[in-house]
Formats: sequence, structure tokens, C-alpha cells
Amino acid sequence: MWRKWASIRHRTWFVDAALAAAVIAFTIPTTLIGYSFSLWGGTPGGPEIAIGVITAATMLVRRRTPWPAIVASAACACAAGQVVPMILAVFSMTAEHRVRRWQYVALALTVIYFAVDYVNPHTDHSVYLNIVRALTLIYLPAVVGTWVYAYRRLIRDLRVGVREREEVAASEERRKIAREMHDTVTHAVTTMVLNAGMARDTIEPGEIRDLTAAIEDKGVQALGELRELLTVLRREDGDLAEGSEAIVRLVGEARAGGLQIDLRLDVPPGGLPRQVSHACYRLVQEGLSNVRKHAPDSRVQVTCEVTGDQVAVSVVDTPNPAHAGGRTVRAAPSLGGGYGLAGIRERVCLAQGRFVSGPTPEGGFVLAARLPLRRPDG
Repeated sequence: MWRKWASIRHRTWFVDAALAAAVIAFTIPTTLIGYSFSLWGGTPGGPEIAIGVITAATMLVRRRTPWPAIVASAACACAAGQVVPMILAVFSMTAEHRVRRWQYVALALTVIYFAVDYVNPHTDHSVYLNIVRALTLIYLPAVVGTWVYAYRRLIRDLRVGVREREEVAASEERRKIAREMHDTVTHAVTTMVLNAGMARDTIEPGEIRDLTAAIEDKGVQALGELRELLTVLRREDGDLAEGSEAIVRLVGEARAGGLQIDLRLDVPPGGLPRQVSHACYRLVQEGLSNVRKHAPDSRVQVTCEVTGDQVAVSVVDTPNPAHAGGRTVRAAPSLGGGYGLAGIRERVCLAQGRFVSGPTPEGGFVLAARLPLRRPDG
């Protein structure tokens, strides 16, 4: 970026230096050979040369402010009869800046050009041709300069807009990766830690083998989901990993971990849009993970069913009176972060759905969403 900026600055400086050299080439030689003139008669050569050099120097600052070039070029035209600097000045006035009431400034320079051109002893004295030349060489460059200024501003705005859209897209992609990584890793690690704790407390070799096998299977499954996630992120047309069909497996794993779950699943196989199906899966996954952490002895109702043109999915836990005397199911450790519910809320919003979470009157907790089967604008 710095090299690009330095290259642009070097190029603009070269252009300004070339314009300054061109102004000197148009003014100094004609003065030295006695070809110059002024509106009020002959002027000494020294002042004409000084005015020409000053006018050339103003070309170097024309991008910062237009007024030195405008004033100096008008003085050069009146004192030496050289109108080329005035053409450059009037174009810079509108192409590099947006001078207020530039039309009046351009009109004043047009009048000066007309006067200089009319009294020039080396050209014709046709008023019509003088007016045409004045308008063509002074006012028209000013108008063209406004178009150039508008075009450059449009390009700058487009570049800024592209950068902003790229930043928004990159931010959304990071959030998507964070959601997927959180839901995949947190669920898997929570299950493995819970099974590891149960294996540590048991003394039955058969049960230990079953728990360690479950830990191994969960680790392999987590690695597979991460691999699928990376594959999706590398492909623009990639598909999301799990859908509502995997809710049965989630419930089975949770039951194996000691949770008491009732499942009501009424979703046609492959009948949900992929984004909606994946959001249902992640909501159930997050709900069961929260139950493991905060209410492992409660009774859980998992629901995922199609009603009309919507799918309703929820995880509701209710305190279980049968375990009032003491906890019988190990609670999974909380890994902190608090990003799970925020991620589910974002998923539901992206699918144009409604999300609800909070405590229930019975003392439990509900995690629910209603997702449309098709977008409202579709």
C-alpha cells in the first residue's frame, strides 16, 4: 500500500513538474525573442519573465489550492499575452477542486482570454472567432473539469464502498466460523469431559470400556465435523454439516449420558431447507449442552415439528421431583464464554425466524425458535 501511494504521489509530482516546464516553454522564449505583448502595450522583459516563472511555479501547488494558478495565469495573459497557463488553471480549478461559483470565475477568465486574443497582433480580429476560441479554450475545459472531478469522486466512493463491503463480508465470515466452531467443539468436549468424569468414578471394567469408547467415538465425530466445516469454508457452494435428521443421534447420546429426554420429532426427511435444518440441529445441540451443565437431573422435552409453513424447535427442561433428594447425574463442567445463545440467535435471525430463551414458570429453562420454511421475500 505504501509503495502504491508513493508511486501515485511520484506520478502526480511528475505531471505537475511537466506542466510547469510547459508554462515556462510558452512564456520565457517568446519574451526573449520579443514576440510577447500586453493589453496595455509593451512591458519590460524582466517583469514578463518574472510573471512567467511565478505562473509556472503555481502549477506545482494547483492540487492544493487553485487560486494562485488562476491569479498568476490571468496576470501572465494580461502582461505577456500567454493564455496557455490560463487553460491549465481553469481546468485544475474544477478537476482538482470544487470551487464555489466556479462558473463566474471561468466566465471572468473567458473575458480575459477574449480581450487578449482580440488585441493580439498576430491573430485575426474577428469578434465571432475570438468568442468561439474563448468559450472553447476556457469555459469548456472548466466544464470538462467538473466531469473529471465527479468521475474521480465516484471512483473514490466506489472503492470505499467495496472496502466496506469486504470488511462486512469478512466479519460475517468470521462470525460464521466462530458459531460453527463453538457449537461443534463445545458440544463434543462437554460430552467427552462428562464421560471422562463418569469413567473416573466407576470401578466396573465393562462400564469403563464403554465410557472410554464413547469418548473415542465423540472425538472422532468432532474431528469429522471439523473436517466437514473446513471443507464447507473452502467451497463457495459447500453445504452445512448436520441437519434435523441428526437430532435423534443427539438425543441418544444425551440419554446415554444419563439425561431423561422425551423426543417429539415430526419432520419429513429432507423436507427442510438446509439452513433451517442446520439451525434446528444446532439449537437442540446447544440446549442439551446447557442442560448437561446446569440441570442434569431435570426432565427434558425436545420438540422439532412442522406446523403449517413453519418449523418449531425447542428444548425445555423441567425440574424432576424424583431427584429432589440429591443429584444423581454428573453435571458437565462449564467452559465459560457465553457465546452459545448468541450464536443460536444469529442463526435463527439469518433464517428469518424468531428466537426465545429464558426461564419457565416451573423453574426450568426454554430454548425455542420458529423458522419459516421459505423466506418471506421468496
